[in-house]
Amino acid sequence: MATFDYVSSALRTIRFEAEAVTALMSRIDGQFSQACELILNGKGRVIVTGMGKSGHVGKKIAATLASTGTPSFYVHPGEASHGDLGMITKDDILLAISYSGTSSEIVALLPLLKRGGIKIISMTSNPDSTIAEVAEVNLDISVVHEACPLDLAPTSSTTATLVLGDALAIALLEARGFTAEDFAFSHPGGALGRKLLLRLSDVMHTDNEIPRVLPETPMADALMEMSQKGFGMTTVMNSAGDLLGIFTDGDLRRSIDRGIDIRVARVGELMNTTPKTLRDNTLAAEALALMEQAKINVLLITNEQKKLVGVVKINDLLRAGII
Repeated sequence: MATFDYVSSALRTIRFEAEAVTALMSRIDGQFSQACELILNGKGRVIVTGMGKSGHVGKKIAATLASTGTPSFYVHPGEASHGDLGMITKDDILLAISYSGTSSEIVALLPLLKRGGIKIISMTSNPDSTIAEVAEVNLDISVVHEACPLDLAPTSSTTATLVLGDALAIALLEARGFTAEDFAFSHPGGALGRKLLLRLSDVMHTDNEIPRVLPETPMADALMEMSQKGFGMTTVMNSAGDLLGIFTDGDLRRSIDRGIDIRVARVGELMNTTPKTLRDNTLAAEALALMEQAKINVLLITNEQKKLVGVVKINDLLRAGII
């Protein structure tokens, strides 16, 4: 039995689908702009519908729209005829996906949708099809041939549809001025959301957890404070609560190497007067980058008045998922 050439088959599929995507570029025109304006000027949501493979792609398009600033969800056209049509309001816009433009389940909904004044954007391969003719705007998703050698299974066409949906979502994102922080608010449970939303004020140690000593404190007492608080350092502050410096385990080793008698020294004589600090509203991800660059394990946190309000260890950021 001859060995099948899997690699050639895969490369042919990728080539056909790449050609289908490239062909979309010549169709990004006034119709595409009109679809974007229709959505941006709408007062409701974008309701995506489609049957079969178009429905699967439609679910992804709806999810991408929703996560990039355009409220959207998917409605199955078959279920819509049995009650789910009630999910659609007169302020919504329907994005109907049907390669042929004649999917019976969607066609059956058209009279009711138009009667309700709901505007329709279609994605079809035939501008003269039933769905395209009823729609305010039709976006062309036609392909020369499917990647399937039988030219039957939706392959190139579904890829083209998916890419056109992404193009629509990103154009709307940019037009809205949608920011990374906006994106994070719709992704609070993931690592990306934590990176974009978590601030030092959310993870820092505060109040009595912060090691503090006066500059005239004997080294023995300063070391005791460091040991009790467990940060491997202590802040050095004056009686008014102003931050003067920091003394760390590394400073202790360097002092011993220099032959300093720590039994008689005061912490103010050996402290580092230029500790690394960040504002409490700084993103935790930004703090982690600074700590890794500076090769430090502890960071001092200040408020708007430059008063010390917290301490963060690098392990605190790692535990919070900022990686």
